[in-house]
Amino acid sequence: MAGQAQAQSWPEKPITFIVPFAAGGGTDAFARPLAAQLDAQLGKRVLIENRAGAGGTVGASAAAKAAPDGYTFFMGAAHHAIAPSLYPNLDYNIEKDFIAVALIARPPQVVVVNPDKVAAKTLAEFIAYAKANPGKLNYGSAGAGTTHHLAGELFKILTKTNIQHVPYRGAGPAMQDLIAGHVPVVFDGLGSSAAPVRAGQLRALAVAAPKRVAAFPDLPTAAEAGLAGYEVSTWYGLFAPKNTPPAIVEQMVKELQKAMQTPAIKEAWERNGSDVPDVTGPAFAKMVSSEVERWRKVVTEANVKLD
Repeated sequence: MAGQAQAQSWPEKPITFIVPFAAGGGTDAFARPLAAQLDAQLGKRVLIENRAGAGGTVGASAAAKAAPDGYTFFMGAAHHAIAPSLYPNLDYNIEKDFIAVALIARPPQVVVVNPDKVAAKTLAEFIAYAKANPGKLNYGSAGAGTTHHLAGELFKILTKTNIQHVPYRGAGPAMQDLIAGHVPVVFDGLGSSAAPVRAGQLRALAVAAPKRVAAFPDLPTAAEAGLAGYEVSTWYGLFAPKNTPPAIVEQMVKELQKAMQTPAIKEAWERNGSDVPDVTGPAFAKMVSSEVERWRKVVTEANVKLD
């Protein structure tokens, strides 16, 4: 009863979403529109706090230690299912120290290049160039151990190319350097690449998905472009610190489900290449656990090491 009463009066003050990457990245592309929609629904501010570093684990660690009072949530990502396999000394456990609230978005990865630095117009041309210039290309990522990093390593394995990894403190800084021409290629989530691709600042070569995305119908899949088996998607989800009152978590799930059906969110998600998922609570927790195991196998098979 006390929990129900607490949920009925929630929220009484602003809510904070900890985003564990620098502003301007893929997580931001979904977290900020969602926060704005929840602002309107709840009548209280939903603030974004960017806490970047160590492939998203710095922000995750801070969120795990936050007061479980329903006023701090964590915008986690596929990167946090990879981290346990790469960071043996994490001071939090994504499965045990958080409550999985809801899956928010799941855009595919995309191969994007700076058109002034890479002459290739197709994925096949890019692969041929990379093979002809071993060790001379660099690729940026959102950080060591992120899906961007593993997408790059998987690309190298499948194409038998040698491209050097340059980790950044989030997809936002990586995108800035890609647009500026400081790195020629990024294996990015479509959420942070969509806008600069549309603006002509970047060239997308292929989407790492089993089928084309509605937002970019002319962009071929990697398989269509000649690279079978190259499929990588990221996902973003909302978590609460362990021991957050169940009634508040349930209320947040209801608010999220309402928000995700609004035209503003549907349009933003489609623009960023994602569907609007409806995976919450135990189903989302099960998905996270399966992702932890899936990426553990990938890290082992690819022998991925932190730079």
